[in-house]
Amino acid sequence: MNLQSWFDTLQANGYRLTEARRAVVKSIASAPAALNPLQVYDQTRPLCPGLGLVTVYRTLEKLEELSLIQRVHQPGGCNAYLPSPQGHQHLLLCRSCGKAEYFEGDNLEELVNTVAAQRGYSIQEHWLQLFGLCADCQRK
Repeated sequence: MNLQSWFDTLQANGYRLTEARRAVVKSIASAPAALNPLQVYDQTRPLCPGLGLVTVYRTLEKLEELSLIQRVHQPGGCNAYLPSPQGHQHLLLCRSCGKAEYFEGDNLEELVNTVAAQRGYSIQEHWLQLFGLCADCQRK
């Protein structure tokens, strides 16, 4: 999804495109690693000196509501965000540099069916995040 389509989606859903909101969208849309709200703020502030932290949080909230970004649950408890994948994909996250990559495919159907049967649930979706070290960080 290109940047203009993000702006179009926001406008189509009644959100104004202020300079600050545009800067936050540009920052998160191009992020190669999951960014937490403070990282988005620190990265975006030099481009938009009038940016407030509240604007970052509100913009991230709206982008998530519109499924343009995905929340990433970090082992330390702080949420971070990435552009949403296309279709059903899972996530690899480097614990050292923060690099994030989506991947397709999983063989979880048997596990999901077993858990559903044992617990009496009707599983409607799942979300898989794998944490480790990317190839670059392993060489360091």
